[in-house]
Amino acid sequence: MDSKSSRGPWIWPLALAVVGVVLLLDNFLLLGDFNANLLWPLLLVLIGAQILLKGDIAPSWDAKTFGITRGSVESATLEINAGEIDVQVRSLQREGRLIAGQYAADSRPQMGVDVTHAHLKMDRAATPWLSFANWEMGLARDLPWQIFVSTYLGQVNLDLSTLIIQDALIATGFGDIRLVCPQEAFGALRLHSSIGNIQVVTPPGCQVRVNIEGGKMFKIHADENRYTRFETGIYTALDADEGAPLIEIYISGTFGDAYLA
Repeated sequence: MDSKSSRGPWIWPLALAVVGVVLLLDNFLLLGDFNANLLWPLLLVLIGAQILLKGDIAPSWDAKTFGITRGSVESATLEINAGEIDVQVRSLQREGRLIAGQYAADSRPQMGVDVTHAHLKMDRAATPWLSFANWEMGLARDLPWQIFVSTYLGQVNLDLSTLIIQDALIATGFGDIRLVCPQEAFGALRLHSSIGNIQVVTPPGCQVRVNIEGGKMFKIHADENRYTRFETGIYTALDADEGAPLIEIYISGTFGDAYLA
């Protein structure tokens, strides 16, 4: 395994220097009638800029990179409880690794191995509450993955197009989900968002059947060039390769839209 910290940000040292100069001038009455206390909203501006540029509020909470070698692992489960952190999952280009990517401070994947099955867990509860660095990870392409991802205020972006999936459960409270279908899935892929949109992208040749449940506030938008409606709430992908394995996807939501592309 390996891990390294990102370079610390420059915003906080600069902010401290500027605030120090302003307060010093104010103490010596060099600012005239100007009230230095009126500058406190700048703190919010600096915090926002720090999050936009670095993903975190403090230098010690920056995202870190990691990599875990595959070893004798032949199957794996990835469990992510992300809270308000965004999650991105894709396939690894580099062989020999089980998983690699970026994580927020103190949330490095915890791994246990049972014979040849690995269980990796990432938990928002282990991360400082002011840390907002996204979790981005690549997974090995030559073994089946079981994936569980949950957030209550975060986006989930899964590109599974070149991965082998055992099954998957993806849920968000307030956040969008984007899924690129895998070429092969042994079990069902289940997607749910209480408040947010769900987008499913089917690569050419995949045989996909999408089952959608939702109320009046959860609408369905299906590309007619890519899908046909089999019956109410059930859509199948067009132009699937002969003999391609069937992939079952179940979508449910309360407020938002489902997009099939």
